[in-house]
Order: sequence, then structure tokens, then C-alpha cells
Amino acid sequence: MSRALIALAVLSIVMPVKLLAQGKGIRLWNLTTATITGFELSPAGKNAWGPNQTLNDKDKEVDHDERLRITGIEPGRYDAKVSYGTLRQCFVRGIEIKPEAVFSISDKDLTDCSK
Repeated sequence: MSRALIALAVLSIVMPVKLLAQGKGIRLWNLTTATITGFELSPAGKNAWGPNQTLNDKDKEVDHDERLRITGIEPGRYDAKVSYGTLRQCFVRGIEIKPEAVFSISDKDLTDCSK
């Protein structure tokens, strides 16, 4: 087999892996009317909250219509704890998170809000 064919075979294996690695990952799209200052995820129904995902953002908060990269989780169904400053905290239950996809939350998704 010629070197050109070997190189082509190697590229056909390596390129899809590189393209997948360059994906944007899982992202939250904040469609609520306020800036999110805390966003924690737990497997649905478990109350085992993970780290504050807003720390992944350069200004540590997620404005309305902004997207946030979510790290350290696998695709699945999750509950979210959403904080707005120090005044309000809400929950979103049963979010389906898919690989390399954007999921959104809006005001109508928020439940059990503290005031």
C-alpha cells in the first residue's frame, strides 16, 4: 500500500474524532428575563447538586439570550437550581440534556421560586 493511501486511511479515522472534539459541547441558552448568577445541575430527582456552572463564563453570570458552556456532565435528564443575584432562587425539573446540543430555560420553566 502506498504512503499516500496509508495517510488517507489515517486521516479518515482521525478527522471525525478531531471534528467531534472541536464541537461546542453542551450549552445552556438563558431565555429567562433576568441574568443568572448561579446554575447547578443534579441528576433528576436526586438533589445531588454539582458545581456552579456560571463560573465557566468569563463574567461569571449568564445574561438574557446568552449561552453558557456546561461542563462535567453526561447527557441525560437533570434538575437545575437557578439563582438570580442573592434575592431569588428557582428550580427547573426534568431537563433533557443531549450531547453537543443547546438546551434552554425560560421563565415558564421556573418552579418553586423563593422571593
